[in-house]
Amino acid sequence: MNIHDTKEALEQGRFDTILKNIYACADCTAYRTRFLNAIAAFQEEFHADEMTEIGLFSAPGRTELGGNHTDHQGGHVLAGSVNADIIAVAVKRDNMEIHLKSEGMDADFVDLSDLTPQEDEINTSAALLRGIAAKFTELGYPVTGFDAYTTSDILKGSGLSSSAAFEVLAGTICSAFFADSQIHAVQTAQIGQYAENVYFGKPCGLMDQTACAVGGITAIDFRAENPEITQISVDLQKEGYALCIIDTGADHVDLTAAYAAIPAEMKNIAKMFSKERLSEITKEEFFSHLAGLRRTCGDRAVLRALHYFADDARVGRQVNALQNGNFEHFLQEVRDSGRSSFQYLQNVSVYDKPEKQEVAVTIALCEELLDSRGAVRVHGGGFAGTVQAYVPLDYVHDFKTQIETFLGVDKCHVFQIRNTGAIQLFSNQEEITL
Repeated sequence: MNIHDTKEALEQGRFDTILKNIYACADCTAYRTRFLNAIAAFQEEFHADEMTEIGLFSAPGRTELGGNHTDHQGGHVLAGSVNADIIAVAVKRDNMEIHLKSEGMDADFVDLSDLTPQEDEINTSAALLRGIAAKFTELGYPVTGFDAYTTSDILKGSGLSSSAAFEVLAGTICSAFFADSQIHAVQTAQIGQYAENVYFGKPCGLMDQTACAVGGITAIDFRAENPEITQISVDLQKEGYALCIIDTGADHVDLTAAYAAIPAEMKNIAKMFSKERLSEITKEEFFSHLAGLRRTCGDRAVLRALHYFADDARVGRQVNALQNGNFEHFLQEVRDSGRSSFQYLQNVSVYDKPEKQEVAVTIALCEELLDSRGAVRVHGGGFAGTVQAYVPLDYVHDFKTQIETFLGVDKCHVFQIRNTGAIQLFSNQEEITL
């Protein structure tokens, strides 16, 4: 659709069906306005007239529900997409250039005549765009360029994985423009991971991208090259709980080494068995060689492997609890996962900075306020960022008020699970995921 027709369709409510599905809302006014504002910003940035053909896209943030740091070891994960996202207005080009402007950020420019990794782009969004374009081209879908304007309501540093949402969004745009929307959700996730590993320079797993691409609550088995996905239907509100993500105020700066040490130490354990990942050995094998592993790999690596085996098995119990309608059992597993991350995985505090333990303090505060109700755990990668809490609906207002009394205004955010993953929006659309 061209810009004129797209704006008219938004204003007349012809996108309301898909907007309600994406954002779990009854009133679409704010979301219509958001897309209309993004179109206006696109027009200003790229000097586009009313007849310019555009596409509208959305990719959600994700929350990890189970399996903390198990994905990069070929394990099991439980994740959910949330009703916070990055949206894009984009137009296809054939000039071998990508121009992408994100609200409030400097514009990215990528010259597609060179698709090799660029050293000066490491840790930048331009690296992700180049890597995604390179992988599409390798797969036989040459990317000839696009212009895009994006805006995000995924909180920076929230642990909702804005970087994975960005990667999946860019992959969804490329699939729509250059692959006739034939790239399926898991493959889109894999392309994003490739770009982050090879071009951006971060050794991430595949959980974040898969959750953003697939949508809803998904159990993911990473043992095979192509992850096995099981979607689970759960309504948190019907279970009587809200999902809160709490900003601890901790800074992610200079934590790359801390994050990278977790998969590295786990893989060092696996290498002692001539394997690449912990999923390739059994817990029994691990314990039978425990003394030697401690001497060779060190106690922290051993503890982190212990966490892997426990949390990997725990995901299966969480899935069974949700499928059987036993939400209290699910919450107990969440609590146990949180304790394992704290004690064995050790991704709550950075040990060379004992005076900075914002995540640990926030967990302690949540446990005090919840008083054995609900559940709380470190969220995502850990060390900084956010904490996840399941809060009884009748206590959400008081919980949020008290948390923000201690941590500051706008530190506690209430989310819903979003049913759709990365998507191109069409008027009168029920649901089309890529």
